[in-house]
Amino acid sequence: MKTKSFYSVPEVVAHLKTGQPTLFHSSQTSTVIPFENLSGLNGETVLGNLSTIKGHLEMLKDGNLKVTGFVTWKEAKEFCLGHGREIMTSPTEELAGVLAGIATSCTGERSFGFKNLRSQIVEVNYLDHDGEEKKLLADKKLECGIDLSSYQKDFNHYKNFKNAPYPRLEFETDLMTGTEGQLGVITSAVLKTVEHFPETYVFMLLPRWEENFEPHLEIYHAVQNFRNEIRACEFIDSNSLSYLPAEKNPGNNQDVIFLEIKKDNFESIYENLLSTLTLINEEHIFEMNASKCRDLRVSVPRAIFEVNSRMGVTKKGTDVQVGEDKFRELLSFYRELAKKGVPYNLFGHFGDAHLHFNFMPTPDKNDFCNEQLETLYAKVLEWKGSPFAEHGIGLLKRKFIAPFYAETEKSVFRALKKQFDPKGQFFPEGFMTC
Repeated sequence: MKTKSFYSVPEVVAHLKTGQPTLFHSSQTSTVIPFENLSGLNGETVLGNLSTIKGHLEMLKDGNLKVTGFVTWKEAKEFCLGHGREIMTSPTEELAGVLAGIATSCTGERSFGFKNLRSQIVEVNYLDHDGEEKKLLADKKLECGIDLSSYQKDFNHYKNFKNAPYPRLEFETDLMTGTEGQLGVITSAVLKTVEHFPETYVFMLLPRWEENFEPHLEIYHAVQNFRNEIRACEFIDSNSLSYLPAEKNPGNNQDVIFLEIKKDNFESIYENLLSTLTLINEEHIFEMNASKCRDLRVSVPRAIFEVNSRMGVTKKGTDVQVGEDKFRELLSFYRELAKKGVPYNLFGHFGDAHLHFNFMPTPDKNDFCNEQLETLYAKVLEWKGSPFAEHGIGLLKRKFIAPFYAETEKSVFRALKKQFDPKGQFFPEGFMTC
């Protein structure tokens, strides 16, 4: 496998002019690119590292944030707070790159209150196949000489999802948002920010979802009318929490749902939402400060990763979002997966009906787990849900996404690749290559 690190945009331009097929990446935090084993790539494909390009942050006069080069979400968040502002996307992995997040249309916890990442993008600059820098604007309709009417009609069903099975392709910035670097290399972007207000977190202890998820669904339905006051509605099950040291685990063989809210909204949320819940005891509702909650939220996936690494276990995870009318069915399906005799956990963005079910199989169970996931994705297709609503498709999920593309989507992908990637140099193994 050929690898190459880039230290400046001119170096990337020079590389693009060679026409070499390249998979550009940054922090290698992706859950859909198996960096440890890239045998699935064409032998001529270069693994291009963009994390070595110096990053720069600028707070513009209108309160928007300009990100250039390699900048992590953590750096962007801290920079904004220093200016009394906040970014609205909050990926669990804060060390991932912001521009890479746009390429995969990552949508973290705060999508519940702030909608998805693509709604927060103002402008994107990218390098085309000739190495020329182009600007895309979020307030301009995409005009690319391709008839997108049928494509956008298909997308319309997913307009309220965090991400559809395919990119939106309605506005200019959609060319780079969620297309995973298959049409160009993002060099900078401008994102909306909001004024910073102190926040707090409300935790609710619940029975294990495998035994009874009625209290969970009561909370899910109750929070839908409070999206203007609740920024995030997150779920961590007892299995996930069990990876933590006892002193960090807020539950006792219990699940947790927590809400991120402004401190000023606490009384309103308590009176109008929490006090109306009938399936959870008041003594199981408590407040946690922001720093302690962030520590908990980051510690869970990291603890799972560390334990699995030591055991040589590879996670088989899902990234499924469904509509409100299918959420009960999704939970029921996950309950059946939990009975398959393979260790598992469940966590994610509960308020958006977007959860990550993870098998933790030993190597001899890998094929079995893949079969179970194929069954799940068949159901997601039937439910008209989105199989990968957050982390992209990459290499690992291409075979699972294929049934979600009709000829309408395939023909658009082919036309876009022909127009924007005539030399086939941008991640030729990506989902648009069909």
